[in-house]
Amino acid sequence: MSLQAWWLFVVMTFVVSATPGPNMLLVMSHSARFGLRSAVMTMAGCMSALLCMMSISAAGLGALLHTFPAVFDALRYLGAAYLAYLGYKLWRAGVAAKSDQDVPVPDQAFRSGGSFYRQGLAVAASNPKAIVFSAAFFPQFIQPDRPALMQFGILLATFTVIEVSWYLIYAVSGHKLSRFLQQTHVMKNFNRITGGVFVGFAALMAASR
Repeated sequence: MSLQAWWLFVVMTFVVSATPGPNMLLVMSHSARFGLRSAVMTMAGCMSALLCMMSISAAGLGALLHTFPAVFDALRYLGAAYLAYLGYKLWRAGVAAKSDQDVPVPDQAFRSGGSFYRQGLAVAASNPKAIVFSAAFFPQFIQPDRPALMQFGILLATFTVIEVSWYLIYAVSGHKLSRFLQQTHVMKNFNRITGGVFVGFAALMAASR
């Protein structure tokens, strides 16, 4: 892989990763509602799913899903259903105020770190387009006359650094939002807005081809 090709990959990945999507919104939402530590576990779950899906795409599953659209559509609809369910849960999430101070405590404020990891894993894995995208995107930067595994490893490591950097930006932004969520009605509106956005993502995923 030439240095020029690598820089082109960096620029394109930077733009793609910066685009708000379900993963970024989930990280920001968890950071705002539960704190940075919870957001880090969510980030770990998202990255675990993405790295697994990209590795699967390198093994040829992306081409398989492209060849059999019925399988791809089934996975896409399942992913859309999960995002819609998550949006519904956010919309309905209760907020209870502490008795000693007017600071809202979400009804799931004491969830374990593992639950945040699993939710990040599920949200990232809910979009099978990541597999197809990887299968179409990564080969554009791999030179066939050089060892493919090493090149794929470089691209994967580069993607990880850029993606995690954007996760951190969204997480810090969400954490700064937390000071505006001190009133119960503000937190409730925040939950409903983020829930509505997740339902919107689900509709887009179900309608896209």
